[in-house]
Amino acid sequence: MVSMENKNNVTEFILRGLTQDKTVAKVCFSLFLVFYATTILGNLLIIIIIKTSEQLNSPMYFFLSYLSFVDISYSTVAAPKLIYDLLVEKKTISFVGCIAQLFAGHFFGCAEIFLLTVMAYDRCIAICKPLHYTNTVNKHVCGWLVAASWVGGFVHSVVQTLQTIQLPFCGPNEIDHYCCDVHPLLKLACTDTYIPGVIVAANSGVISLSCFVVLIVSYAVILVSLRRRSSEGRLKALYTCTSHITVVVLFFGPCIFIYMRPSTTFPADKMVSVFYTIITPMLNPLIYTLRNEEVKNAMKKLWSRKVKRSEK
Repeated sequence: MVSMENKNNVTEFILRGLTQDKTVAKVCFSLFLVFYATTILGNLLIIIIIKTSEQLNSPMYFFLSYLSFVDISYSTVAAPKLIYDLLVEKKTISFVGCIAQLFAGHFFGCAEIFLLTVMAYDRCIAICKPLHYTNTVNKHVCGWLVAASWVGGFVHSVVQTLQTIQLPFCGPNEIDHYCCDVHPLLKLACTDTYIPGVIVAANSGVISLSCFVVLIVSYAVILVSLRRRSSEGRLKALYTCTSHITVVVLFFGPCIFIYMRPSTTFPADKMVSVFYTIITPMLNPLIYTLRNEEVKNAMKKLWSRKVKRSEK
């Protein structure tokens, strides 16, 4: 066993970052800065449109506004630090900062997983049981479902964080990543990490995989039920579901790849992590607006109101 004193030997971690090539780092800096700005502005725009539009008052848009908020928060956990570190030689993060980043990343990431599952449930009821929809998914139920997503994310994150804090870090402090996550930290621990690795797979991996299966089944049920709809109703529902399925695949695929395995790290992990921490939150507003006529119409009305006010 490692003594308690050895646990405090590491006060900060050195992040190896995304790349060691300075030219590539400068290109990545420009790209990720644009990606992050797009994430913030795009998701803020969706929140503003939903909150100000009288037409977008259904549960689907209520959930979408919270998804946009989670996307902003989730991307902010890692993106600013990654962008800054691309320009500096020595990339460090304090032990406390590392644990805080770990907690926030898993909190918002897991909340998004549950929220996407809730959105699939909402679409399933709306399309398969339209007559019962307003009674089944009312404002009270919507509030509880969003609250449950936050609580689920919090409980998951607490479990991951507590087990990481208890690990002894007695010497090596170089993380082969651009942010603090469970697998890279397990690699640095001065103890056998088999059991913690199994807990990670059971916690993060099973949550990702089980929610993904639930989502796929939900959308399969929706697609089957669409056969009874008119061609116009079928097309509208299909457009909505296609947007949701695209987001689900883009987010869950990388998550399952990273967490549904024992405590091992691969060279591709960093690029895969970039996909679900930076790229997917940026794509979500584009996916939901470009394929949704109601959101596009609400956006046009918001813009026309702005133009009329400026002309007065």
